[in-house]
Amino acid sequence: MRVSLVGVGHWFQSGHVLFEGLDADLTDGCVYGVIGPSGAGKTTLLSLIAGWYAPCEGTITRDGVSRLQWIQQNPYGVARRSVMDHVALPLIAAGAARHQADEEAMRILSRFNLSGHKSSDFCVLSGGEAGRLMLARGVAAKPDLLLVDEPTAQLDRHAAAEVNTVLAQLSDEGRIVVVATHDAQTQSMCTALIDIGSTR
Repeated sequence: MRVSLVGVGHWFQSGHVLFEGLDADLTDGCVYGVIGPSGAGKTTLLSLIAGWYAPCEGTITRDGVSRLQWIQQNPYGVARRSVMDHVALPLIAAGAARHQADEEAMRILSRFNLSGHKSSDFCVLSGGEAGRLMLARGVAAKPDLLLVDEPTAQLDRHAAAEVNTVLAQLSDEGRIVVVATHDAQTQSMCTALIDIGSTR
């Protein structure tokens, strides 16, 4: 799998340039950190990589990428649904029987250190637990391309450290992971960095 960016630039209709001349070659087995100051266009670049709209200049090609998953900045879930349900649902949607989905969900929850919370409602989770649950749910969807937007922006340092530890492990299963972040600790967990602030 590969996502290639060649001469990518994007700007607003007003003419304000976010970034330009961006080249990057993203391959599976790596975690890429998109960095730059606030307002530089980190989330916009994720949207372009996802293919939701085209860049103003340059090209983005996706080879072997058929499934993508976007994890938003703020953890969201169904307040009274259990942690297990949140991870099992993508597996059931993909055709797994409930008992099979629960078994696979438990394996995923264990990896994210959430198995002890399997019966807990989403609404009682801490920020770090909710952040890890979003990543677990994203992995359960088995994406080729996983896009993560500012996963530690709303977390305290302890909760952020929990999420960063999991992020460092996400390249293990043959997927492309791209994380937009301003957090130095998150950046240190990445395989490589894409600094869009340097292209302006």
